Amino acid sequence: MKAALIQEPMAVLAVLLTVLSALYAVERTRAGGRLFQVVPLLVFAYFVPTLLSNLGVIPTQSELYRFVRMYLLPGSLVLLVLSVDLPGIARLGRDAVVLFLAGTLGIMVGGPLAYLVLGRLVPAELGDQAWKGLAALSGSWIGGSANFVAIGQSVGALDSILSMMVVVDVGVSNVWTAVLLSFAGRELAMDARIGADRRALEAVREEAARLQAGTARPASLPDLMWMVTIAFGVTVAATELAARLPDIGTVVTGFTWVVLLVTTAGVVLSFTPARKLEGAGASRMGSLFLYLLVATIGAQAEFRKLLDAPALVAVGALWMVIHAGVTMGVRRYLRAPVFFAAVGSQANVGGTASASVVAAAFHPALAPVGVLLAVLGYVLGTYGGLVTALVLEQVHHFIHGGG
Repeated sequence: MKAALIQEPMAVLAVLLTVLSALYAVERTRAGGRLFQVVPLLVFAYFVPTLLSNLGVIPTQSELYRFVRMYLLPGSLVLLVLSVDLPGIARLGRDAVVLFLAGTLGIMVGGPLAYLVLGRLVPAELGDQAWKGLAALSGSWIGGSANFVAIGQSVGALDSILSMMVVVDVGVSNVWTAVLLSFAGRELAMDARIGADRRALEAVREEAARLQAGTARPASLPDLMWMVTIAFGVTVAATELAARLPDIGTVVTGFTWVVLLVTTAGVVLSFTPARKLEGAGASRMGSLFLYLLVATIGAQAEFRKLLDAPALVAVGALWMVIHAGVTMGVRRYLRAPVFFAAVGSQANVGGTASASVVAAAFHPALAPVGVLLAVLGYVLGTYGGLVTALVLEQVHHFIHGGG
């Protein structure tokens, strides 16, 4: 693969910021405004960098992307959570958990079903490694990368099959993430279609709007300085503390500790005068960090690699369709807002980072919901993945006549 045309991290940053600025300029036009009402701007912020990286303009791997994930993501969470309405989030209640669990069930059922339908397309030379790789993927799609590794090691998956499953994971889940982000621009119409009860959701949004209106003021230089200080100060402190905290099994490790700590810090700060920074635009600065994160995630998607394992990609794609069908079916039965289905699904498939991104796409005040559900996914990932592995093994034996 040829080296990217632009590789220096600050130059890559300039390209991504230019893309985001251009998208906002397009949004202000009449045609652009109509387009982004149908397909949210965030989806373009995701796929335009993907196009640039896959065409070789910017790299798919860069130190910039690591910096954004390690520092701007936690910083954005702090700023977004400053105005959190904890009682309101608690009132969101049943639907959030039930749809998350429906998503988990969709993964556990979808993998074996997809393998049963398309398993004969998978190259025979993979042997038992086919179901073992899919088992590891189930750990990732219920929990996260730690669960992926844990299940892979538990069933004896080789590094070669795990690397193929990483390609399937990134390719299929990235497309699904873009679909979930698109729901944010159509949520009112989607909810009206099934008569969803949006009262609790709107109450959280209205509380955030009241806070912003009640403290709204032009951002002063001290305001901006405090925002940056809080965002990066809390992130650095959380990163240092996380390095000293013990792992809790395969559930809470490393960066997960950072996400939990900064979210907690944001909640604590929401009870202090720092909460008033929302009036000066704290959540807007957090959203800027978040959009840059989305752009870097998009830039890292190497869709050309999907050609290396077409049969496994087909299994993964059908698997995701089944997961989506179960999640959206339960949502229709409950008449729940699409927000819960989107965040519950992403909390399974993506983890803390992308779940908070999807939640914030609906409203910045809802970002903590994504974090909390994703942590629940880490807890269930290993258990659900092991159960799925047992079923996948039986499916493999059925397909290959006991071989």
